[in-house]
Amino acid sequence: MVTEPTVSKWLKRFRAEGVRGLEDRTSRPNHIPLRYLQPGEELHDAVFAVLHTPPSDHGLNRTSWTLVDLENVLRAQGKRSTAKSISAVIHAAGYRWRQARVTLTSTDPDYRAKVDVIRSTLSGLAHDEAFFSIDEFGPFAVKMRAGRSLSGPHHVRVVPQWQKSKGSLIVTAALELSKNRISHFYSQRKNTVETTKLVELIRDQYRGLRRIYLSWDAAPWHRSKGLHDRIEELNTVAYGDFPEIRVLPLPGGAQFLNVIESVFSGMARAIIHNSDYASAEDAKAAISRYFEDRNGSFQTTPRRAGRTIWGREPAPSTFLETSNCKDPKYR
Repeated sequence: MVTEPTVSKWLKRFRAEGVRGLEDRTSRPNHIPLRYLQPGEELHDAVFAVLHTPPSDHGLNRTSWTLVDLENVLRAQGKRSTAKSISAVIHAAGYRWRQARVTLTSTDPDYRAKVDVIRSTLSGLAHDEAFFSIDEFGPFAVKMRAGRSLSGPHHVRVVPQWQKSKGSLIVTAALELSKNRISHFYSQRKNTVETTKLVELIRDQYRGLRRIYLSWDAAPWHRSKGLHDRIEELNTVAYGDFPEIRVLPLPGGAQFLNVIESVFSGMARAIIHNSDYASAEDAKAAISRYFEDRNGSFQTTPRRAGRTIWGREPAPSTFLETSNCKDPKYR
């Protein structure tokens, strides 16, 4: 017994081709659709063969792979698949597409030794010694800054996306950790000359002390031969009551341990964030007043705490290995 559709099919073939239309034919289809690779060994090998090569080898102007790029490169190699199948293979191998995060990790092989030297120096700091955390803030453009501000009814403060800068500033500064005192000036550049100028300023301000320690990050101008030659010269040709200078560098990639970064972040939050200074000189005046007020406050009450402007610094003004002194929101 056959179905009606089968009878109709054979009748149609007989009318079109006669007796020859009734002969057996291959069951192979006239058209074979493109085969998409499914999750399995073949697709796994194809995907990871591509992933192990840099995108630039395939003509892509990128340094990392995306799912769309993988799909396109595989298609160009004649290995068609879907984004869903490619993603399934990658996940099955234990990989995930994740947002990169800023890590608070130093890769300096001498990290522990450098941190231990700083900690032991601070714990044994004598009354005639001082320890300075040194860095630069900026350069930053003086212009209208966004932020929350008190506004009247139906008024929305607008900050233009494109603004003409009113000037650019770099603050070069040192924080003395015992007294919480800031010494600073304004620089045109970050280089050996400006760092040397700061070293000589501190040396002059702290005359009468026996020794001062300088701690900074691994920026090139902090490691320059010219700077260290000048420090050695100042120590060799010592006269009067100038202190001896010793350098205790932070581990490489450990800006988060630089205590002055916390002060910079607090200053930026209070003075630069949501500001609209008329000129670079006005911005300088505000920053200088901030540091002067801060110095005066800590001179009066060295361990000042509570709900004060200084409490808005993201980390305490002391060297702690657990601190994250650098706040990227206010840099």
